[in-house]
Amino acid sequence: MKNFQLQGLYAITDSKLMPDTDSMLFQVEQALRGGAQIIQYRDKSSDHPRRLQQALALVDLCNQFSRPLLINDDTVLAKACCAHGVHLGQSDGNIRQAREYLGVDAIIGNTCHSSLELAQIACEQSADYVAFGAFFPSSTKPDATPAPIGLLNEARSTLPVPVVAIGGINMDNAGQVISAGADMIAVIHSLFASDDICARAGQFDSLFN
Repeated sequence: MKNFQLQGLYAITDSKLMPDTDSMLFQVEQALRGGAQIIQYRDKSSDHPRRLQQALALVDLCNQFSRPLLINDDTVLAKACCAHGVHLGQSDGNIRQAREYLGVDAIIGNTCHSSLELAQIACEQSADYVAFGAFFPSSTKPDATPAPIGLLNEARSTLPVPVVAIGGINMDNAGQVISAGADMIAVIHSLFASDDICARAGQFDSLFN
C-alpha cells in the first residue's frame, strides 16, 4: 500500500456538503478525476452501517483511480472496509497500536496542530505523514489554534516524513503553504463546495507542478 505517492491534493469528505452516498461518490470521483492524490473519509456520525457502506464504496472508487483512501479517526472501520490507512488526531488512539492493528503496509497520518514536538513523536511511532494547521481560518474547525507558516519549512527540513498543511486552504493561499514546505494540502470546503469540483481539483493539483 505504501507505493502511493504522498504528495499533492489531499481531499477530505464532508457530510454537510455530501448529504447522501450518491452525492459523496459523485463529488469524490470528480475530485479524483481532477487530480486529488489522497482521499480521507471523515464522518463523525454514529451511523455505523452507513459509514461502513460509504467507506466500502469509497475504497472501490479510489482503487479504480489507484489512489489511497484513509479513514478519519477509526481504525476499526479502516480495517473493516480494507482502506489503505487511517488518519488519527491527538485524542484518537495510539499510532503504534494502529500500526499493530492495521499492519506495516497501512498509511498512518497524525494531526500535530502547531507542534513540531508532537510531529517528532509521531514519526518515532511510525507515522507515515504528519499534518499541521490550521494555517488559515477554517469553517470546518473554527476554534482551531493557528499555526505559523514558518512551521512548514522547519518541519520539512527536520522530519523524515511528508508534511500536510490543513485549515482554511483555498486557491488564494495554497501556493503560500506549498512554497513554505507542504508536501500535501488538505482541502474540504474550497474543493467540495466548488461549482466544478473536477476543475478546482485540477487547479490545486497544478500548484504542485
